[in-house]
Amino acid sequence: MQSFGSSFPPVMGRTHEVCGASAFAFAFALLAQRGGQAVWVREAWDRQQINPTGFADISDPSRVTVCNTRDQIETLAVAEEALRSGVVALVVMQLGKALNLTEGRRLQLAARDGASTGLAIIPEGMGSNAAETRWRCTPVFDPDTGVADSTLQHWELIKNKSGTLRVWYVRWDRTTRRITVVPPPRK
Repeated sequence: MQSFGSSFPPVMGRTHEVCGASAFAFAFALLAQRGGQAVWVREAWDRQQINPTGFADISDPSRVTVCNTRDQIETLAVAEEALRSGVVALVVMQLGKALNLTEGRRLQLAARDGASTGLAIIPEGMGSNAAETRWRCTPVFDPDTGVADSTLQHWELIKNKSGTLRVWYVRWDRTTRRITVVPPPRK
């Protein structure tokens, strides 16, 4: 059976995808695990923005450079160049439209050439055949109160080119600055 440690962090030199309400938390947890610098590429018109300072408990905000682009074509161009540069450990791109196979393959080649990791934050149900893995990440709600725990997450590996599909309940540990696997909540 595939362990969490063999799945997360995802393989370097490849591009992966994440969807779900906790996709940003997944991206920052991946940044914390990868170390080094990150480039976060997003279309300027998108109202959903990040504030790296808000994730300071997870990762040093000075390690994240946010790039605003005109459209998805420019987002992909910036992401490809950053991946290929070999200077950044992680390139996160917020995408609003599906990638075609050529676009996905170009990102894979750039990640391989630069020995960095690409992560596409995608809408639910959308994905590229070229992605190495695809994750669905959601917060876990307390069944008694209906309130989400601020750190308890349900991470599901829904596509994996080199292994099995799995589900884990995870929590961010502020002391160790790591993701830990925890038992599922009681129902």
